[in-house]
Amino acid sequence: MASGGVSVASLWTEVNRCGQNGDFTRALKALTRILHENRDDVTALHCKIVCLVQNGSFKEALHVINTHSKTITSDVVFEKAYCEYRLNRVENALKTIEAAPEQTDKLKELYGQVLYRMERYDDCKSVYTDLIRNSQDEYEEERKTNLAAVVASMSQWEEAPLEDLGLPESTYELCYNAACALIGQGQLTESLNKLRQAEELCRVSLADDSDVTEEDIESELAVIHSQMAYVMQLQGRTDEALQLYNQVIKLKPSDVGLLAVTANNIITINKDQNVFDSKKKVKLTNAEGVEYKLATKQLQAIDFNKALLAMYTNQADQCRKLSSSLQSQNPGHPRPVLIQVAQLCREKQHSRAIELLQQFSDQHPESASGIKLTMAQLYLIQGHVTKACDVLRSIEEFKHKSGMVSALVTMYSHEEDIDSAIEVFKQAIKHYQTEQPGSAVHLALVREAANYKLKYGRKKEAISDLEQLWKQNTNDIHTLAQLISAYSLVDTDKAKSLSKHLPSVDMLALKVDVDELENSIAATYIRKKAAKVTGENAPKEQTQEGEIKKKKKKKRGKLPKNCDPKATPDPERWLPMKERSYYRGKKKGKKKEQIGKGTQGTTAGASAEL
Repeated sequence: MASGGVSVASLWTEVNRCGQNGDFTRALKALTRILHENRDDVTALHCKIVCLVQNGSFKEALHVINTHSKTITSDVVFEKAYCEYRLNRVENALKTIEAAPEQTDKLKELYGQVLYRMERYDDCKSVYTDLIRNSQDEYEEERKTNLAAVVASMSQWEEAPLEDLGLPESTYELCYNAACALIGQGQLTESLNKLRQAEELCRVSLADDSDVTEEDIESELAVIHSQMAYVMQLQGRTDEALQLYNQVIKLKPSDVGLLAVTANNIITINKDQNVFDSKKKVKLTNAEGVEYKLATKQLQAIDFNKALLAMYTNQADQCRKLSSSLQSQNPGHPRPVLIQVAQLCREKQHSRAIELLQQFSDQHPESASGIKLTMAQLYLIQGHVTKACDVLRSIEEFKHKSGMVSALVTMYSHEEDIDSAIEVFKQAIKHYQTEQPGSAVHLALVREAANYKLKYGRKKEAISDLEQLWKQNTNDIHTLAQLISAYSLVDTDKAKSLSKHLPSVDMLALKVDVDELENSIAATYIRKKAAKVTGENAPKEQTQEGEIKKKKKKKRGKLPKNCDPKATPDPERWLPMKERSYYRGKKKGKKKEQIGKGTQGTTAGASAEL
């Protein structure tokens, strides 16, 4: 008999009935009374833990497990791992699962969830593939959905090639995950079509349920619409993307992760504009539990945007604080340092910014390419062109690229350092001579080097480049002409021998019909020929009396007054007066006596005589 005169058997009956009805709160009361009679009743403890888990009381359930660990350890491994997983203690949950004496199917299911949360996608894929292969029950579709989510995450966050696992796209969840996988592969148009297909499947599946309202459907579609907006944003359709993002925000979905991602993407569209709206949206990224809903790269992107927003809103201290925190979390990532440098540049501290970049470059040479490009840009802002060139030439990854060679040659030419510019060409040509001899890039560099040397009078140095080009294509008359011109100043005999390879004058002569060319559509001037007119339209050259009509003479302009038509015109009449040979300048008139100066009533002369 239990306390209160109720038998333990009747209490168990109550527990069983409440369990079937889903009334776990009432079942807990009965179990508490049973455990009051027998504190170490394993079945009662197990049932109590299950009821607490069903009610979402994970901390209390874990406390019961840990308190009675000696009694029920092997019986509640799944419940313990599940509670740890729901409390976001994924590492503890992993240890609990791996230490289990037997790997049951439900433990494997949980194991896959834990691995996914820890972003161990390869291991997670293996677990779900094994479960799908070796089990057949009503949860098969859910497992396939989870496996599709794993494939999508690998495509997006690890840039892994898309693997066809033969997964169907019969539900909107499966179709949505397939679209996310396509985004990771850069197939934006295909992913957008797949998302529209997922939207249609979702509407069809929910329309059958009479209890589902239109608001419920829109809420369920929010994640699909947010992803559609993301694809549009990647395609450059920012206005359409922004409209969809704002629709999702207005719905106020319960998923804090979805809200955070949507708000973050709106901030990226706003950039340094509409910062007031961005400051409101950034609050959604700070919601409780966001860190457990998003992948590491998503969280990093949100933190980077917070730091940039602080910079755009002139919160210098906040920007430095956030970027320093990001740098401590990701020591080898260049972006936190670039944010700090951008803030220093806004404060006109370019020298300090360069020091910071140099320090990071020395500590993390594997991530130094982008850092050095920024450093070179800052040197150029300060007018230190040669220093910028030195930094660019130290980037092993880019220094032989065509764009980099072009930039270096341009900057050295600006500094009139022709020798250094030619050296840049020489090193790049040597690199491609070894790696890709005879390639289009190699020959293009040789030609540019030759043209550059000819431009600056280095014909002796250009000869070897021109010979190399001509040997590649002996029919290139332009290169041959350049080579002969260069040799004419160095070795006239060689120039004469090469000139024999030039085509004859007859071959070069162009047989062109000049009249046809002038009358062509492309001609800038078309010579008009007078058309022959016959019949009634012919001009009448004689009057009725048979007299020939005289042409009217043009009237001459009026001559100026006092003009003698018989006199010879002045040959210098077209020159300005001051430039004519007989110009003697203007005659200066006598100065008038200055009146009003000196003693009152006298003139200046009289005043001087006194």
